[in-house]
Amino acid sequence: MRKSTTAVIATAIAATLALAGCSGGASQTASGSGASIAVGSLYEPQNLDNTGGGGQGVTEAFNGNVYQGLFQLTDDGKVVPQLAAKTAVSSDGLTYTFTLRDGVKFHSGKALTSADVKSSIERVVAPDSQSARKSSFAVVSSIATPDAKTVVVKLKSRSISFVYNLSYIWIINAEAKNLKTTEDGTGPYKLGSWKRGSSLSLERWSGYWGTPAKNKEVVFDYFTDATALSNALLTNQVDVVTSVQSPDALAQFESNKDFVVNNGKSTTKELLAFNDRVAPFNKAEVRKAVYSAIDTKKLLNSIWGNYGTLIGSMVPPTDPWYEDLTKVNPYDVSLAKKELAAAGYPKGFTFTLDTPTYDPHPAVAEFLKSELAKVGITVNINSISADQWYSKVFKDQNFQATLQEHVNDRDVVWYGNPDFYWGYNNPQVTKWVNEAEQSTTEAQQTAKLKLVNEQIAKDAASAWLYLYPQIVVASSTLSGYPLNGLNSQFYAYDIVKK
Repeated sequence: MRKSTTAVIATAIAATLALAGCSGGASQTASGSGASIAVGSLYEPQNLDNTGGGGQGVTEAFNGNVYQGLFQLTDDGKVVPQLAAKTAVSSDGLTYTFTLRDGVKFHSGKALTSADVKSSIERVVAPDSQSARKSSFAVVSSIATPDAKTVVVKLKSRSISFVYNLSYIWIINAEAKNLKTTEDGTGPYKLGSWKRGSSLSLERWSGYWGTPAKNKEVVFDYFTDATALSNALLTNQVDVVTSVQSPDALAQFESNKDFVVNNGKSTTKELLAFNDRVAPFNKAEVRKAVYSAIDTKKLLNSIWGNYGTLIGSMVPPTDPWYEDLTKVNPYDVSLAKKELAAAGYPKGFTFTLDTPTYDPHPAVAEFLKSELAKVGITVNINSISADQWYSKVFKDQNFQATLQEHVNDRDVVWYGNPDFYWGYNNPQVTKWVNEAEQSTTEAQQTAKLKLVNEQIAKDAASAWLYLYPQIVVASSTLSGYPLNGLNSQFYAYDIVKK
């Protein structure tokens, strides 16, 4: 999981500790295929299991690099075959037959088989799975493995997004153990070492079935402070920062020929997520009042300066069903007070905001506290770690409101799932989401999801504060790195150093 702000004051002590905690900086190894690439990031994995609360960090480091899927989501948002050599779909859209690619082995040396694919899908839908995509696979009726190369998946109903959703399924050796601390994937890298609180290294794997990685090693160096991360890039301790979190520092890179600043496309939404099951947020009028009490334009500027985008719903401009809905819940303090009074809270109320401790959430929380005080709402900020957020908020749903960034594209459909952590439950929205998924054309799907998008905005199901920019800053000696970071992925295998 998983940015910084002019409102965040990074102390010298924190910066020093963060710098000291890294793994030694950008390598001086020879360029080309022998180079070691140092990647700076704020998102250290909580563990190495993407279904066990590993968080944004494990996706960033492992997706496409260590683990692969039957299909891959490219950096520009296209879905392409990866471990699936052939795909056949029945005329009714209910049966998918996948033929696996020849010659694929796991890092342990075991050959890829259909049993591994079956097991990998079952891991995502298992009762204890924390995968955000879990509900997307409720449509699966059965998985058969008639032979080692063939997987047959039968669906309960047509699913226009099924192949897209499969790009989220990492194919893991069915016999692998201890996946929170080890791995067994089919990707171009295998895990080198993980020094908790410091770094995680990936080593090019000689047994890879496809085109070998263009570098020898990738080291993700982890920082707890955005300013320290920027300093590490300035001092050549790292070669590239996957997503800059300190906009104030950008000027020193923009004016420096030694660095390249890339403003890519983001799908990461900063949310004030209400628990719509509990008072007072079980009332749409209250949620709308809170939303209209927040000057999101001022917030975005305080966090990101001239970067980033305001959004009025869960859908970013890169999704096919995007609409500009920023005027549905406009910033209007008078309107917010009227909505509070209509909801039965003319004098406001008090609530606890569970706030992750990493940037930019603490600064956002303080901003919200100040804004909401103007309409009589008292915010008690409860700072929690990423681990605590997963257990308290996501898993146990024991919260009133929280801050979180949601990184996935096409994730508006989660508002059709009343069991999701925020508890939004509108039967009409659920019906539209289901109908969209059973569409036979993309035009039908888009039309239905626009209705979903519009309704959740009217209901203020959450408060969508802004869309993050995707700012990748790299040494000018580097090329081949991804720019957009869709869903937090960071494909490292094409990176080369002059």
